[in-house]
Order: sequence, then C-alpha cells, then structure tokens
Amino acid sequence: MRVARGNLLESTREAFARLGGRLAAVILIFVVLGLASDVFLTQNNLLNVLRQAALLFLIASGLTLVILTAGLDLSVGANLGMSACLAASVLKATGSPFLGVLTGVASGLATGLANGLLVTALRIPPFIATYGMLWVLHGLSYYYMAGDTIYGFPPGFREIGSGYLFGLPVPIYLMFVFLAIGWLFLERTTWGQEVYAVGANPVAARLSGVPVRRRLVLVYTVSGGMAGLAALVYLARLNSAEADIGEPLLLPAIAAVLIGGASLFGGVGTLGGTLIGALILTLVLNGMNLLEVNANWQPLVTGAMVLIGVLLDMWTRRRAEEKS
Repeated sequence: MRVARGNLLESTREAFARLGGRLAAVILIFVVLGLASDVFLTQNNLLNVLRQAALLFLIASGLTLVILTAGLDLSVGANLGMSACLAASVLKATGSPFLGVLTGVASGLATGLANGLLVTALRIPPFIATYGMLWVLHGLSYYYMAGDTIYGFPPGFREIGSGYLFGLPVPIYLMFVFLAIGWLFLERTTWGQEVYAVGANPVAARLSGVPVRRRLVLVYTVSGGMAGLAALVYLARLNSAEADIGEPLLLPAIAAVLIGGASLFGGVGTLGGTLIGALILTLVLNGMNLLEVNANWQPLVTGAMVLIGVLLDMWTRRRAEEKS
C-alpha cells in the first residue's frame, strides 16, 4: 500500500535538502578546529571522533524512527545501561561473546516492546510512558548491580567496541551497516513510508489503512533493540559495566536526532541527518576537550544545541505553513 506517497516524498526531499546546511556546518567545524588545534587533524583523534559518533548514531538511529512518528523514547539511555549490565553478567558467567551479545540485544528489544505496548495498548503518552520506563530501568539496574562493577571481558567480545578492521574501528562499520539498513527500510519499503505517514498525520494514516498501532510498536521495539546493540559496543569499549553506564547518553542521542533535522512533530527526518547530527555534536565536544574548555560546559552546550535544533524545526514549519 502506498500512503500519501507524493506528500511523503516531498517531505523527504525537503529533509535531504536541509542536509546541505548541516554538511556545511561539519566542514566549518573541521576548518575552525583544524586551525585552533594541532591535534585535531591527527589520525588518532579523527578515528576517535568517528568511533564516538558511531556509538552515538547507533543509539540515536532507533530513536529517530520513534521521533518520525511524533513520539519520544526517553528510556534509551537507561535501556542501554540495563542491557549492558545484563550482558556483562552473562559474559562473566559463561565467557561466551555470543550469549553476551544475545542477552544485550534481547534486553533492549524487550524494553522497546514494553514501551510500544504502553503507548499503544494502554494509550499512555510517549513522554510519560518512556520517562516512567527510564526510572524503572534505573531502579532495576541499581538493584541488580548493588554497587558492583563488572569488568574484564573476552578479547573476542572486546573487538566489537575497540577492535580495528582494515585500519578503521569496528563501530564505524556497524554504523554504516545500520545506516544502510535503516535507509532501505525508510525509503524503499512500504513499512518505512507508513512510519512517515503515522508521524505526518496518524488519523489520515489510519483511514488509509495503515496499521498505526503495529507501526508504533515496531519503531519502539527497534529503538530498544538499537539501544541494546549500542550497549554492547559501549561495554566492549569500556571493558566494564556499572549501574549508571547509560545515564549520560540520553541527551546527546536526542540532540543528534534534532540537530540532524528530525522534527519532534513527526513525519520529517532521515537517518543520514541523524548521522550528521551525531558527527556535529561529537566534533563540538571533541573540540572543547582539545581546547581544554572546562568539562562542566559540555552539558550546557549540548542542551543549547537541542534548543537550537527545536527552534530551527519550528521556524521551518512556520515558513512552510505560511507558504501553503
């Protein structure tokens, strides 16, 4: 079934057109930081930037699908933390990277599915449902870990987060693999077009025959699964797990999606934009570290970038409404 194909394609073209300005921002940041720091353009630093951006993209990519439906998943950071703790426990108990990976992804998917059912079956607003889930997962993580730290994982598992392949960190390959899969899903499948339709106008989508509730459950489940995958990459890189491991990642994930051009009102955004948003945010924070800016300013800068992304979205929508 093709749902409002013309309008959806028009919105998608507009989203891709906006990527040009964000790519220009990336280039500008590169030039400024390259002139300001002798370390910025070194191979080690650039690979570190890409590795950080890859992790941020993985957790933000599933969140992008949720935001495309005009929803929000505030539990992705806590989901990552819980998934990492469970995966770490299985890794230490069994020594099996396969079982560890299976546990992390399954935990993330289960949380995402629960979020989707809260939003659809119980009709709890996404903000409330996922905010409540955030605290539930934090409580479970702290109870489960009981103040302990799990560390020391098999070398085969650690390759996921800290390994290299042909001179590039493994997370970069994961980033591009899931970017390609996500792009094919959103742009080349009916289900992907229906996700856009649900965000643009859920009532019209339902009248057009779109199974709105099933698509909502799908995107929340995918968001949870990507949080579980990101947990494995983060865990493999840090080589340790604590109860609060995912707490600092929620705001950067939301920032990456919004900086990348997705609209909180739904129906507008691309995974390519989220990747660029993750890269912009990572570059800014990396530059602050290289220039020895006080780390206490980083949350302020991240929050400011979120506000700028929302204001740009509102300004763009207002201009579109005036033209129509």
